[in-house]
Amino acid sequence: MGFARACSVALVGVEGVVVEVQADLEAGVAAFTLVGLPDKSLVESRDRVRAAVVNSGAEWPQKKLTVGLSPASVPKGGSGFDLAVACAVLGAAERIDPASIADVVMIGELGLDGRVRPVRGVLPAVLAAAEAGYRQVVVPEQTAGEAALVPGVSVLGVRSLRQLIAVLCEEPVPDERAAHHEGRPDTMGAGLMVPGAGIGTGLARAGQSDGNPPDLADVAGQALPRKALEVAAAGGHHLLLSGPPGAGKTMLAERLPAILPTLTRKESLEVTAVHSVAGILPPGEPLVARPPYCAPHHSATMQSLVGGGNGLPRPGAVSLAHRGILFLDEAPEFSVRALDALRQPLESGHVVVARSAGVVRLPARFLMVLAANPCPCGRYSLSGAGCECPPAAVRRYQARLSGPLLDRVDLRVLVDPVRRQDLMGQGGRGESTASVAARVREARARAADRLAGTAWSSNSEVPGHELRTRLVAAPGALMEAERDMERGLLTARGLDRVLRVAWTVADLRGADRPDASDVAVALELRTGISRGALTNAGAS
Repeated sequence: MGFARACSVALVGVEGVVVEVQADLEAGVAAFTLVGLPDKSLVESRDRVRAAVVNSGAEWPQKKLTVGLSPASVPKGGSGFDLAVACAVLGAAERIDPASIADVVMIGELGLDGRVRPVRGVLPAVLAAAEAGYRQVVVPEQTAGEAALVPGVSVLGVRSLRQLIAVLCEEPVPDERAAHHEGRPDTMGAGLMVPGAGIGTGLARAGQSDGNPPDLADVAGQALPRKALEVAAAGGHHLLLSGPPGAGKTMLAERLPAILPTLTRKESLEVTAVHSVAGILPPGEPLVARPPYCAPHHSATMQSLVGGGNGLPRPGAVSLAHRGILFLDEAPEFSVRALDALRQPLESGHVVVARSAGVVRLPARFLMVLAANPCPCGRYSLSGAGCECPPAAVRRYQARLSGPLLDRVDLRVLVDPVRRQDLMGQGGRGESTASVAARVREARARAADRLAGTAWSSNSEVPGHELRTRLVAAPGALMEAERDMERGLLTARGLDRVLRVAWTVADLRGADRPDASDVAVALELRTGISRGALTNAGAS
C-alpha cells in the first residue's frame, strides 16, 4: 500500500482554492478512479497522465489506484491538475520521494508524450497558493515568468514530466528541446489563448496594432469634448459623447487609453490575473502595465458584457476592462437589458454572477465611455441635414439609454460637427497626448496624496458621505448645485458625482479644494447647460 499527496489550485472565477491531490495504491485489480467533483476535461486526465508517465520512462503501477481531490465540495475543472496527479501517483508508487512533493503546488497539463503544456490562470493560481502559505510552485516553462510575479514564491518552470522527475530525484536533468528549436511549429502556447480572443477583448489598445499610438492632436477642434476627456482620465469619471456621425466620438475614445497613467503594481497584478483566466494574455507579456481597452460590438449579449458561460461564469467585457476603459460605440444599439446590467458594476466596482454551478465575484472597476448618435439616422441635431426620423422614433432611440444608467454617467458632452477651418488646420493644432497625459498624472498624484491611507485611489471612488463631511468644498461652492437639485435637474447620486468631478477639476488646476467655479464646470459637464464656466476655464 502506498500513499502520496501533491497540491494544485482550482480557479473559481479569478480566485483560487488550493486543492490537495491524494493518490492511494492498494492491492487489487488494476484500475484508476478519480474522485472529488471533477469535470469532463479533468476526468480525461486519467488517460493523459497514464500515457505521460509511461512515455517519460517511469513504470505505471499495476494496482488499484484512487486519486482524490480535496476539498471534494469545490468544483474542479480544466487540465491544470495533470502535473499534480502524475506526481502524486509516482509518489505513491515510490518512484519519487512523497515528502519532496507534499508541500509543492503543481500546475500544468500533460501531453501524451510527457511534455508539460501551459494552461490559463497561472497568476491567480499562484497568488492563491502564496496566500495559503505555500512557497514552492512548479509550472510549465512558458508561464514561469507569469508565476514569478508573485513575491515570496520559488518558481520552477519545466518542459516535461521527465525533467520534473529528475529534479525531484536529484538526477541529471535531461535537455528537452522545444519543438520550434527543431524547425517545427510551436503548438505549446495554444493552451494560453481562447479561440476568438483578439482585438477589442481587452489588452489590444485601439489603433496601436501598428506600433503608432494615436495622438490626441489628431482630433480637429472639439475643445469641450477634449476637456471632458481630460477630466474623465484624471478622475476616472464615466463619459457620454453624443453627436452626429463623423464628429470624432470614436477618435476621442480611442485616444483616452494613452492619457491614462500606467497601472500600479497592485493594479497590474489584478488586470493580469483577469486576462490570464480569460485566455487573452499575450505571450511574452507576463505583466500588463497599461490600462486595458475593451470595445465590444453592439450585438454583444448581456452574458458577454457582465460574464457568463456554461458551468462557472467566465469574465465578461466589464472584467476585461478592469482598471481600464470599456468603450460602447453606438451605445443605443446595444440591448437594453445588456446596458442596464452595467448599473450594478458601475456602482460597486465588481460584478457577482450567480449560476447553478456556483456564484462568482469578478472585478469590474472600469471607466465607461458611451458614444451615441442623436437619432437613428444621426442627423437630428444638424440644421438643414434632412433628418426624416419621426419624433416618436427619436424619443425611443434616445430612451434606450435609461435614466438610471445615465444617472451614473458623470460627464455628458455634446460633440458638434467639425468646423471647416478646424478640419483644414486653420484653427490650429490641439494639444498632444503627452501634454494632456502629464496634467492627468499630476492630478492623479494630488488625489492619491489626499486619499492616502484610505481604500480609494481616485476621485470617482470616494463615497458621497466623505465628500459632504470630511472632504468638503469651499464655503458657498455648492449653492448652484443645490439649486439644481431642488429644481429636479440633479438626483442625490447626481450631486455626489458633481462633487467628485469638481474635485478632479480642482486637481487639474492645482487647487487644494474645489470652489464655485469648479462646481460650475462639473455641472456644465454633467447637465449640458451652459453656465460660462468652461469658457472661463479656457476650454473653448
